[in-house]
Amino acid sequence: MPVEASWYEKLDQGRTRCRLCPQACERGEGESGLCLGRATRGGVLYAQSYARAASAAMDPIEKKPLYHFHPGREILSLGTYGCNLRCTFCQNWNLSQQIVNAQELPPEDAVRLARDRGSIGIAYTYNEPLVWFEYVRDTARAAQAQGLKNVLVTNGYVNPGPLKELLPCVDAMNIDIKAFRENFYRKLCHGHLQPVLDTARTAAQACHVEVTNLLIPGHNDDPVEQSELAAWIAENLGADTPVHLSAYFPRYRLQARPTSLADLRAARERFRERLTYVYLGNVPDAEGSDTICPKCGTVLIGRRGYRTEVRELTPAGACAQCGQEIPLVA
Repeated sequence: MPVEASWYEKLDQGRTRCRLCPQACERGEGESGLCLGRATRGGVLYAQSYARAASAAMDPIEKKPLYHFHPGREILSLGTYGCNLRCTFCQNWNLSQQIVNAQELPPEDAVRLARDRGSIGIAYTYNEPLVWFEYVRDTARAAQAQGLKNVLVTNGYVNPGPLKELLPCVDAMNIDIKAFRENFYRKLCHGHLQPVLDTARTAAQACHVEVTNLLIPGHNDDPVEQSELAAWIAENLGADTPVHLSAYFPRYRLQARPTSLADLRAARERFRERLTYVYLGNVPDAEGSDTICPKCGTVLIGRRGYRTEVRELTPAGACAQCGQEIPLVA
């Protein structure tokens, strides 16, 4: 059910220019933008993926990943197709880099499904949710009206205006900062770094934010770069911002070696020089998954895979052993 897109302008000869993200795609009759979710017809830009859900499942909130937002709870997770970046290393390219079959799931049906399944809310994930802007906005507003939470798992590549429109109904975001070098974004992602940093900084003032960094050997694993990214997060988002360092596996077009556990552990030590809560993803490492009190060392939340056990955390969100307040939303 395509709807007219928001955030675009009409040009001469039936062309349009999208203003949703920094790509600013200009398209003529019948042409889709880079994200695949928006196309021009009759001089109007349509959100052609509106309400088209390619994936819908109940997931642990930790899978997003979000470790400091309602730990141990499950959330209805929705995704469509398309993305406004073209990452050669995409770990979910089958949804993000091509149009796929999808079922109709209008906003009111998505909210009803979330309530029927006992979900804490809705996570917009799997592909890039910001290219699903109109649907995410409408569904998030309907979910918020029903007391449900809204979560974005996003690359952060969006213009300030649309972000400002969306943030009042967003409770949490996991933002993927893929690297801390412009050259990486330009060559490997067909995008730019600064808009992502701007999104992260703005979002951190409005909702709960966690950051993911996919560690790709030989591309974004330089120790200096890692230290600089950690310092930027500490200075701009806060030293208590949870950061997830994830392992890369060869998929799509990039063929770097897989990230080793040793790689991740070394990176974690660098990030922990500036940040309090640094986690490891996609690898079996017990210590890298647990939430530990920074004052007394007590394991507050234990995790094995996606199994989560809240152990020594008070209802008010403090360490039960020493009283240290822990920055999380419970």
